[in-house]
Order: sequence, then structure tokens, then C-alpha cells
Amino acid sequence: MANLYKPVTTIGGPEGEKTKVVQLGCGITGLVCAEMLARNRKVDELVLADSYLDAAKSMAARVRNPKISVQKVDASKPSELKRFLRDKDLIVSSVPWKLLSGVFKAALATKTDYVDFSLTANNMKEFDEFRKRCKKSGITALTACGADPGISDVFARYGADRLDRPEEAYVRDGDCGVARGYNFFTLWSPVDMVEEATTSAAVFVNGKHKFLPPLHKREIYDFPDPIGPLPVYNTTHEETFLMPMYIKGIRKADFKIAIDDEFAAAANMLRKLGMHSLETVDVKGVKVRPIDVVVALMPRPVELAGKVKGHAGVVVEVIGRKNGKRTMVKTWTTMSHEKAWKMCRSNATGYLVGVGGAVGAEMVISGEVKGPGMFVPEQLPADKFVKRLPAKALEVKQETIKL
Repeated sequence: MANLYKPVTTIGGPEGEKTKVVQLGCGITGLVCAEMLARNRKVDELVLADSYLDAAKSMAARVRNPKISVQKVDASKPSELKRFLRDKDLIVSSVPWKLLSGVFKAALATKTDYVDFSLTANNMKEFDEFRKRCKKSGITALTACGADPGISDVFARYGADRLDRPEEAYVRDGDCGVARGYNFFTLWSPVDMVEEATTSAAVFVNGKHKFLPPLHKREIYDFPDPIGPLPVYNTTHEETFLMPMYIKGIRKADFKIAIDDEFAAAANMLRKLGMHSLETVDVKGVKVRPIDVVVALMPRPVELAGKVKGHAGVVVEVIGRKNGKRTMVKTWTTMSHEKAWKMCRSNATGYLVGVGGAVGAEMVISGEVKGPGMFVPEQLPADKFVKRLPAKALEVKQETIKL
């Protein structure tokens, strides 16, 4: 049997040592990240791995970078994944959320450094356990480093660092994109978005978390141009837990995402019918999860690439005290769906997530994230992270407002 427990090496180490990176999950987010990592001079080999290879092969043919290879890997099979990772240095995981924990455990077992785009842990207790296991294994793991979570958390840290005493932090995710001929769709993982819109929403108030009913209160938020005003709702997101935990002084925090009225109405109806359920039911002798039926009838984000018009963006407002005055530091970035398609054959949502993952991975590769251990974006050097974004076509804007 091959030895899966290889010695820990430093990524981007001595001259002559090859840096082998894996992009596991080759959808609209993973391939954006991979295309950027392929340009990184410290990456010597980049494997595009997925159980479905059409998109990966298409990207490899388009980019034509000799560093890139394509390999079929089933992330749901631990033994296969461990064999695959035994000689790799870093895995960037953009698989569906339900598979993240298994991928992370394979990285632990093979001592492979790790980056993902959403929080691996199912809860904070599990997160603490994962941090301990990272230190014991000797790997550096960066979790929740996509767009939101990811860029949003870094913006929260970036804004908080400009205040004397940060007290509140709010994330707003906006998208005015339209796709002609499609009424019920999402540009993010359909199963994750349906689940997000049909479950209770976490908010952090006066130092404690509480949960609101799904899509509890419609509010209009005026996003910066060119997005404009959109209806937003609270949903449970990693930032609501991570910002208070890692930014000292935060007593109020929440996350709101733009959801158009038709999607909100459909999500509420699905919830009332039980079609959002993750529990299996018997349908004429076949066991199925209701949510999987819904998702099977929705277009995959990759199918919408090139068909979406409009813009997406992330806005973070941090409120606190500056020179004794109540002050807001507002930080944001936007991307157009059309531009994302031209650059990376993605949409703006996928582009933002992929860029967040790429910058996080680059900071692990360069040693700016020093392990071993599990880290979150609030712990990254925010100035260095933000300075990398313009080179990846994301302009960062910031406004300081006296309240």
C-alpha cells in the first residue's frame, strides 16, 4: 500500500522543489481560481480534478498552460481521494458543502495544505476540533475564503482596522443579474441557495446569536452603482459567526443577501410544502430528498454562463468609534457578469468567489498564512489581501462616513 502520510514540506520551498496544487471541483468558481493559480510563478503543477471533466477539459484547452493537467476524482470516495492527494502540496476545494468535511479529512490524513470557499465545519464546536486536528497533522488550512464568506470577512477586518473601536459589522450581497428565459435560478450552488433561503437566519445582537424565521423581513438596500437598490433578506452565513469571534469589539453583526421577489415567493412555497427538506422520503419505492428534486429542475450555474447580464457585488459596513465620533467604514467591490464571462467563462458570482479563493491560496503558497492550524479570512493580513484584488480586475472602493 502506498504511504499516504508524507512528510510536511513548505509550499514554495527550496529551488528545485515542485509545488503541486489541486483544484478539486471544477465548476464556475473552482475554474476561476484555477486559472489564476496557473499564472502564479510559485505553482509548478496544477491538477483540475472532478468527477465530471467536461468543464475542466474545456478550460485546459482554452488556457493552454503546460502546468495544467486534468484527472477524474470522486470527492465522495475517501480512499480514492487519499490516494490522489499523496504527492500533492495544496488542495483548493470548491466541492458542494456536504462533501467539504470529507475532503478536509483527506487533507489531514495526507498532510496536504488546504483551502476552501465556505466554512468546512458544521458548527463552532466542530470548528474547534478541526483547528486542533490541523495543528496535530501539521497542515495549514484556510477555510471560508471565497467571496462571502471570504472577501467580505477581509473587508470587515479592513474596515475595523480603520476604526479606533469597531462595534458593528454588516455584510450585504447584491446581484442585479438577469438571464432571459429563466425565472427560478441562482448563480451559486442551487442546493446551497435553496437551503439558505428556506432555513432560519442567524443574527448577532448584543453579544449573542439568535435566529429569525426564513426570509423574515424584506428590506430595500441601496447597493453602490452599478447595482442599485434591491430587496434583501437575512440568511444564515458564516460571517455572522466569524466576524464577532475574530474582530474584537463586535457586538452586532448580520448578513443579508439580495433575493428577488419571485425567488422569495417560490422559496417560501417550497418550504411550506416541505420541498426544502434534506430528509429522504419514499416516492413509489424510491428514496429521494425533496430538495434534490427541486435542484434537479433548476439550471446549473455553468449552464447560465454567458447568458447573464448585470452586476454582482459585496458590501461591508463596519460601524464604531473614530476619534470619539460614531463612524462607518464602508468597503465594496463589484463585477459584471459580461466581463466575468469574457475573462474566465464564468459569471460575476463565480468570479468573485474564485478570486477570493485564489488570493487565499496564493497567501498560503507564499507563506503569508503561517501554520500549522486552521485559519479564517479575518486572520489574514487584510491590507495585503486587498492589494492583490485590483490585479485580478476587482476594484476596491471605500468610504468613511460620520454618523
